[in-house]
Amino acid sequence: MQVVFREAARLAERGEPFTIATVVGTKGSTPQKAGSKLLVRKDGSGVGTLGGGCVEGDIWFAAKEIMRRHGAPEYRDYYLNEEIAARDGLVCGGSMYFLIEPIWDSQEFLPVARDVVEAYEGGPNVAVATVIKPGTKGGPIGSRLFIHQGGTSSGTLGHPELDRLAVETSAKLAPWGKCEHVMTADGTELFVEAYTSPPTVVLMGGGHIAKALAPLAHMLEFRLFVVDDRAEFANQERFPHAEAVAVADYAHGLDSFPISPNTAIIVATRGHNFDDLALEAATRSRAGYVGLVGSKRKVILIYEELLKRGVPLERLREIRAPIGLDIGARTPAEIAVSIMAELVQFRLTGTGKSMKLDEQQLLRVYQKVQRERAKASAASAP
Repeated sequence: MQVVFREAARLAERGEPFTIATVVGTKGSTPQKAGSKLLVRKDGSGVGTLGGGCVEGDIWFAAKEIMRRHGAPEYRDYYLNEEIAARDGLVCGGSMYFLIEPIWDSQEFLPVARDVVEAYEGGPNVAVATVIKPGTKGGPIGSRLFIHQGGTSSGTLGHPELDRLAVETSAKLAPWGKCEHVMTADGTELFVEAYTSPPTVVLMGGGHIAKALAPLAHMLEFRLFVVDDRAEFANQERFPHAEAVAVADYAHGLDSFPISPNTAIIVATRGHNFDDLALEAATRSRAGYVGLVGSKRKVILIYEELLKRGVPLERLREIRAPIGLDIGARTPAEIAVSIMAELVQFRLTGTGKSMKLDEQQLLRVYQKVQRERAKASAASAP
């Protein structure tokens, strides 16, 4: 939530207190997921969102009350029952868990806010671990450990074991800017949030599929780079949303761009031989996501070549090939949707399954309506 930390940094520079409410866990269907934030200023106004509706309203009120009475951090859970869901137009059956954290010493929080903003802007990755439920070890709710890239840290969660666990957890989350709710054996619950620069997409090949992918990647707030060995397919006019476009051979084209674990490389060149070179270069890079457009037969042939050239089997296991979710895509636009859907799923650790109600849920709705009809009919009978 860039907007929250930018505002936190602004307020902290002025020495003003504020409260940050964070979704630290969810179950079932909820309007927002873990990591969503709302910052409430001392005048009661705010930035960010927890999903809207009465859930956000109640947490917002609680945050203002904590500010009013100069209270301590609080952990709250919120069950979205059918009555609440009907009132706000939400899907019922979910639970949300919140940490409401007042920041009284905003000057102390200022370095954290600044470093998170810097990470969003391309600086070193950072992570923040917070105690959300104390156990037999560690400090009280709100105890915080700030983790820098490389594993150095400042602050403490109240116990060396918890600090080590937070650092280990952050190392897994940092490349993609994810968050995780961690429960320990002694009953302590931590929320670890990693922050990094916006994810990057590199398109290797500037053909029809890349042309369809580019606006989707831009809309989803990925940084975008394109490489092709033909100037007519690698230019700023064809890819206006790209930060940079390179005319280069596929064996060395990635040298033109910043490649990190937060990078997704999508290979879609004009032929098998070029796909071969491009995919080998991509597999030898630090990219966290590598995918190849093509049939299973082409993938098998290229994998055989890569194995002969010394690409490890473990690296091939990480490649998404054929790339994309199975939605029956045929046209370049449909293929682009399939690819970006898989990339978003990968980043957010989704299942890729349909979210439609299953038969059992549908029957419960039907039976409820039938009972209500029968009750209404009986009540109106003479």
